[in-house]
Amino acid sequence: MKKWTAVIILGIAQFVMVLDSTVMNVSISTVVKDLDTSVSAMQSAITFYTLTMAAVMLLGAKLGDVWGRRRAFVIGTLIYALGSLITSLSPNIVVLFLGWSVIEGLGAVLVIPAIAALVASNYEGKDRVSAFAMIGAISGAAVAAGPLIGGFLTTYLSWRYVFSGETVIMLLLLFVVRRVADTSVPQKVRIDVSSVLLSAAGLVLVVFGMLQSKTWGWVRPLHSPQIGNTPIAPLGISLTAYCIIVGAVLLWFFFLRQEHLVARGRAPLVQVSMFRIRSLRSGLSVLGAQYAITGGLFFMIPIYLQMTLGLDALQTGIRIFPLSISLILFSIVGTRLSGLWSPRAIVILGQFVLIASSFLLLSSVSSELKGWAFGIGLFFAGAALGLLASQLGNVNMSSVTAEQTSEVGGLQGVFQNLGSSLGTALIGSVLIATLSASFVGSVNSSSLPNNVKGMVAEQSSVGIGIVPVNQVTAIAEKAGLSSSEGSALTQLYTESQVSSLRLSFFALIVVAIASLLFARGIPAARPERKPRSVRRVGEKTG
Repeated sequence: MKKWTAVIILGIAQFVMVLDSTVMNVSISTVVKDLDTSVSAMQSAITFYTLTMAAVMLLGAKLGDVWGRRRAFVIGTLIYALGSLITSLSPNIVVLFLGWSVIEGLGAVLVIPAIAALVASNYEGKDRVSAFAMIGAISGAAVAAGPLIGGFLTTYLSWRYVFSGETVIMLLLLFVVRRVADTSVPQKVRIDVSSVLLSAAGLVLVVFGMLQSKTWGWVRPLHSPQIGNTPIAPLGISLTAYCIIVGAVLLWFFFLRQEHLVARGRAPLVQVSMFRIRSLRSGLSVLGAQYAITGGLFFMIPIYLQMTLGLDALQTGIRIFPLSISLILFSIVGTRLSGLWSPRAIVILGQFVLIASSFLLLSSVSSELKGWAFGIGLFFAGAALGLLASQLGNVNMSSVTAEQTSEVGGLQGVFQNLGSSLGTALIGSVLIATLSASFVGSVNSSSLPNNVKGMVAEQSSVGIGIVPVNQVTAIAEKAGLSSSEGSALTQLYTESQVSSLRLSFFALIVVAIASLLFARGIPAARPERKPRSVRRVGEKTG
C-alpha cells in the first residue's frame, strides 16, 4: 500500500471535489427552506459554481507551475476548506453563494489541475495507468455516491454536515500531503493578464450560454429575460446563441494571444501547440464527451426517479448505486486490460458498452419501474465509464512532457466543465421541449373539455415545468378543475414525461455514438510483452 499512498491522498481530495456539486443538487429543496430563499436563487448558486471553475481553471493550472504543484494543492485545499466552512455555517443565500459558489470554486481550480499533475509525476508506466484509473473510479464513485450521501444526511441530519465534513477532510489532508512527492520546480514567469481575461470571459460565456439554453432556447428564443415587458432577443435570436458565439470568438483571440506570446519569447497561459498532438486532442475530446454523457445521465435519472416515480433523495441514491459499484470495478478491469490491449481498444469497447447500456436504460423507462433492466443498464453504464476512466487520464498526461502536466490538468478541468455543461444543457433542452410539445398535443387530442384545453394551452405558452406527477392532480384542482379532470391531466402528464425521458435517452445515445469519432487519435499501440524464456530440450534445471 505504501506505493499507492500518494494516489490515495490525491483521490480523497478528488472525491470531495466531485461530491460537492452532486450533494447540493439533491439538497436544493431543503436548503431553500432552511435559508428562506428560492429555487431560482439556488440554481443561480449552482450555475455560478460551475462558472467560477470555468473562468479561472487555466489560471489555476498556471499557478501550479509558478508556485509548485504541491504548494498549489496546499493553498487550494486551504481555500476550499474555508469555503466549505462558510457554506456549512451560512445563515442566508448570500453567505452560501460566497462560500460555495466563489471561495470553494476558487479552491477547486488550484486543486484539480494539481491532482492530475502530481499523479503524473509520482507514477510511471503501468503504475501511472493504475493511478489514473483509481482517480477516475473515485470521481465516478463520488458522482454516484453523492445523491446517496447527500440524501441520507439531508433526510436524517442536515445538509450542513456534508460541508462540515468536507472542511475536516480537507484540513486533515494538509497533514499528510507531504507524503506526495513533488518534482516540479517553481517557475519565475509573468502571467499575462490579457490571456487570463480572454480565457475567463470566453469560457464563462460559452458555459453560461449552454446552461441557460434550457430556459432561453438554443437559437429560437423561448423564455428570454425581459426589459419591462419586452423580451431580449436581438434579431429574433436567442441570447444563448449570442453567448456561445461571442465566447467562441474570445477564445479564438485567446489562442492568437498565446501564439503571439510564444513568438515574443514570453510564457503563455497555455501552450496551444499542444493541441497539435493528436493523442491529446482525442483524449480531451473523449473526456469531454464522457462528461457530457455523465452530466446528461445525472440530469435525467434523478428527474425520472423523483419526478415520475416519486422517490426521495435517499431512494434515488440507492437506485443509482449499481453505477458506482461497476464504475469502480471496471476501472480496475480496464487497468488489467491495459496490459493486453491498446488504450484505443479499451476506450472503444467502453464507448460501445455505453451505447448498449443507454439502449437498455431507454427500454426500461416507464411509469412504473419494474424488472431488472434499469439496474442492469446502470451497471453497464458504470462499467463503460469505468473503462474510459481507466485510460483517458493516462493518455492525456502521457502525450506531453513532465513540465506540461499542470497545463494538461487545467485543460482536463476545462473539458470536464464544458462536457458536463453541454450534456446537462442538451439533455435538458430535449427533455423540456419534448415534454411541452407532447403534453399539449396529448391534451388537445383528448376528450377533455375545451375550457381545460384552452387553460393548458395558455399555461404552456410560457413553458411547462417539470413537476412530480403525484402533485399534478392537486395543482389542477387548485386551478379550478374537477377531480376527474385533474386525474386525466395527471395520466396525460405522466405519459408525456415518460415519452420525453425516452427521447432524452435517445439523444444521449446519439452523443455516445458521435463520441466514437473522437477515439480515432487514441494510441493504438499494443503493450509490449516480455518474451517467454524457452528451455531447450534436455537442458537441466538448477
